[in-house]
Amino acid sequence: MWFANKTKNHRGRRQAVLDVKLRSDQVRAGRLRVVSVLLAIFGGGALAFLLLWRGGQLTLDRFIYQNPSFAVQSIEVQTDGVITLEQLRKWSGVKSGDNLLALDLLRVKRDLEMIPLIKSAAVQRVLPNTLRLSIGEREPVAQVVTLRPRAGGGFDRVAYHLDETGRVMQPLDRRLTTEPEGQANDWLPLITGVNGAELMSGRALETPQVLAALRLVAAFDHSPMTGLADIQRVDVSAPEVLQVRTGQGAEVVFAVADIDRQLRRWRLVHDLGLRNGRVLSTLDLSVSNNLPARWAEARTVSPASIKPKTSRYKKKNV
Repeated sequence: MWFANKTKNHRGRRQAVLDVKLRSDQVRAGRLRVVSVLLAIFGGGALAFLLLWRGGQLTLDRFIYQNPSFAVQSIEVQTDGVITLEQLRKWSGVKSGDNLLALDLLRVKRDLEMIPLIKSAAVQRVLPNTLRLSIGEREPVAQVVTLRPRAGGGFDRVAYHLDETGRVMQPLDRRLTTEPEGQANDWLPLITGVNGAELMSGRALETPQVLAALRLVAAFDHSPMTGLADIQRVDVSAPEVLQVRTGQGAEVVFAVADIDRQLRRWRLVHDLGLRNGRVLSTLDLSVSNNLPARWAEARTVSPASIKPKTSRYKKKNV
């Protein structure tokens, strides 16, 4: 009896093991089928997306980016300065035949504004084949002359222009202007005492003395002294003051602050001298009270012509 029971138990165990293996194989096969279906779905979706993307790209290329109807045929340029329209077109980097819709307008704008002579640029598509550029040019209000070492030895005099914000520019080549014979530099006031190492085209000077000198030059053109004198040179080498020499030979000292008030005081002193038949030789406006002044007899001073204040750089190509 003991041996019979033992044999029967072995058969039951083998049957149970076989049942467990069968169920495990069925579960594994079911999982493989699910995975295969999912892979097929994802693979089919990815293939469909790739085909749609590639098809869309080919469609865009054929009907838009390679469509000759959208090829640039005209580049319209508006500028408030004197740079020739053709030069502005070259600086934009856009050529006739480029696809208008494929152009990176931000890149064109950035490239134009990287030119030190250009203050601002607006770029616009005009369908189907026109690009429109609106340019704001920097207007020089003063000049700086420095010495640069020459390759063969010695030094060269190099002139730079400054706009009212202190931006440094190389003088515009006359061949690139609409009026080559009218772009002389002698009408720009000369600023002296500037550190030559700071003069780099495209860089903005931040020295308080230089910025104060530029404010003085800009304010002078709208001051009560306009038409009575002109600024020939501004020396910024002394701290806290600006030493001005006029085209009429007078030496005038300004404080760097409250320039408009000092210009009004200059006019009062100037008128006082005229009533007494005298002209200013020196005047120190940096002193608050009892302005130190030196006078000369009006008849002993040779008259000097006042240079015109109309800008030669603005409102030519608008």
